[in-house]
Amino acid sequence: MLDGRVKTLHPKVHGGILARRDLETHMEALEKFNIDAIDIVIVNLYPFYETVTASKDVSFDTSVEKIDIGGPTMIRAAAKNHKDVLVVVDPEDYELLIEHLQGKGAMDDQMFRRRLAWKAFQHVAAYDSAVAEWFWKQTDSDEFAPSFTVHLERVSSLRYGENPHQKAAFYVDKSLSDVNLGGIATAIQHHGKEMSYNNYLDADAAWNCASEFSLPTCVIVKHTNPCGVASRDNLVDAYKLALEADPVSAFGGIVAFNVEVDEVLAKALREVRSPTDGETRMFYEIVIAPGYTSKGLEVLKGKSKTLRILEAKKNERGRRTLRQVGGGWLVQEADDLIPDNLKFESVTEKAPTDKQIKDAKFAWLCVKHVKSNAIVIAKDNRMLGMGSGQPNRVKSLQIALEKAGKEAEGAALASDAFFPFAWNDAVEDACKAKIGVIAQPGGSMRDGDAIDCCNKYGVSMVMTGIRHFRH
Repeated sequence: MLDGRVKTLHPKVHGGILARRDLETHMEALEKFNIDAIDIVIVNLYPFYETVTASKDVSFDTSVEKIDIGGPTMIRAAAKNHKDVLVVVDPEDYELLIEHLQGKGAMDDQMFRRRLAWKAFQHVAAYDSAVAEWFWKQTDSDEFAPSFTVHLERVSSLRYGENPHQKAAFYVDKSLSDVNLGGIATAIQHHGKEMSYNNYLDADAAWNCASEFSLPTCVIVKHTNPCGVASRDNLVDAYKLALEADPVSAFGGIVAFNVEVDEVLAKALREVRSPTDGETRMFYEIVIAPGYTSKGLEVLKGKSKTLRILEAKKNERGRRTLRQVGGGWLVQEADDLIPDNLKFESVTEKAPTDKQIKDAKFAWLCVKHVKSNAIVIAKDNRMLGMGSGQPNRVKSLQIALEKAGKEAEGAALASDAFFPFAWNDAVEDACKAKIGVIAQPGGSMRDGDAIDCCNKYGVSMVMTGIRHFRH
């Protein structure tokens, strides 16, 4: 009835599912009302998730009609009465069900039923979470939902976590807000050892950074920090320049490209030696790209049996980020701002040149991917040096200057946050190193000191009004 909205919501269906076979009163009720006992319930729910994620143009009414009511009700009823009723919600379990019915199953009967019941309740919970998330989006509210459920699907069990004594697994986020946005979670692995916990973290950092650039770019990451970044029309040149930024850190790191890897680039990855001695063959844990030519993939596979080769879809904007703290989670919008969204306002007597502004924007795009306190020195679309994760900005600057060496002269320096001190501190140290332009958010009570210091040394400074803390 009701155009098919009411089909399975009926006592003869739910009575047959929910009746306990060990209760005489239940069995008498079935006989009295001429209800047959139902021993197996197999349900494929209306494809709500598939409908609302297939296109942005699906109408509200069409989406609502894809919300299954009777299906989840039958699933829940069967899962509750799993002692007497087998419930299946995944076609992947059909063969297991048949083997179990034939007495060939490897699992104890009641344990098998409990596993199916768990899967049934989890399936319905995930379905309902998608419906709830979709409905919240229809309210046109800019606020985070008062409560929400995140649907995670296990992709693999990992050998261990950050350290060998920690168990770990990898899950993909199936939330509507994350679907079709690309990223490492949906990457295809073409070659190499299985991914580890730390591999996923490093690969994510490398891919997030590489996805930011519009020009052909190479990013090399070590322990989630980009230690080399360079953009060039020729990707082999980009790779070599990224490697030169910090070849010591690059060894054992992750290399990401934002364009297809061909045979020429693959050969460079195999053959280019470390700039430190011209002899050491570079070792990498992972190579990531949006695609590979067949020959490029063949050549790259020959570099090492263990090299993990990933193909990932470019990250799209609009993602939310979740981070765990003890007993809770922090949720925020992703840091999607890029230099084109900002105004690099000159605040010093010496205005930066167009080239210096270009260098500052490149450095600014890099520094948002470096752990705070973060300093990046860049010139000509390449990172020269960076300092990361230090408790004070002076030390980060010292590390960046050390890596940049003489090339720091005339280069752009980007800081992820403002400089609270200038004289005999980070700003003056940068000026003495003959940095050409400093890019920083501004906003400190001592901004005037930073400007005065730059004016004394004839260094340009621009302020963006935006910071990029990355804890």
